[in-house]
Amino acid sequence: MAADVATRRYKVKEFAALSGVTVRALHHYDRLGLLRPKRTHNGYRAYSERDLARLEQIVALKFVGLPLRRIKALLDRDERNLAGALGMQRRVLEAKRGLLDQAIEAIRQAETAAGAGKRPDAAILTKIIEVMEMQNDAEWPMKYYNDAARAKLAERRQEWSPELQERVSRQWMELIRDLEAALGDDPAGDRGQALAARWTELVEEFTGGDPEVAGGLQKLYADSANWPSQAQQRMQPFRISPQVWGFINQAIAARKRG
Repeated sequence: MAADVATRRYKVKEFAALSGVTVRALHHYDRLGLLRPKRTHNGYRAYSERDLARLEQIVALKFVGLPLRRIKALLDRDERNLAGALGMQRRVLEAKRGLLDQAIEAIRQAETAAGAGKRPDAAILTKIIEVMEMQNDAEWPMKYYNDAARAKLAERRQEWSPELQERVSRQWMELIRDLEAALGDDPAGDRGQALAARWTELVEEFTGGDPEVAGGLQKLYADSANWPSQAQQRMQPFRISPQVWGFINQAIAARKRG
């Protein structure tokens, strides 16, 4: 009897009902090579108890936010890689929790004021908007970073307050304005080199000097045409013309040579 249970095969609809996963999702996992059932002599998928165990792992890892292709790589390798990936994902989730805690506290203050018959202070309402925007801004760019970079960004994000964001945004706008004013100068000259130093400092403040984070950031900005519309609107004050890009790239190259 035990042998019959162990070797039992399920048709795709039966397996979907058993696992709570849609037939469409099972087909998708098969195409990705993530969950490959055996085939009958007629070519139909036949799932086993072993496939169910692997599917449970897939669902759990997907639930905590790991992408499917990453899950495949992890399940196909040893458990040490899986433990490391889970640790990274935990740090990402902890950073999200930090942002949510800030938003909850700001909303609680506004709720308390409203409950006392007072109009919530404008600064509190602004704080709610800022924190929620930080949460939204933190989500969609993550596809440009690998697991290690996402974990590092998550740790740094715990220190990235709305006040720090405001200060950095102001510095970037001032730098872009100064670069536009310097377009007629020699990028290797004193002014160009001072601007290159400011640029490098701001970039490294975000990346922490980490090459993996910097690589993801480069991919992010290279794909700016495909950003969400709200992100494009928010980034409008930070738009950099091709002329400014050319100038700062030359200035940075000269700085490295020097």
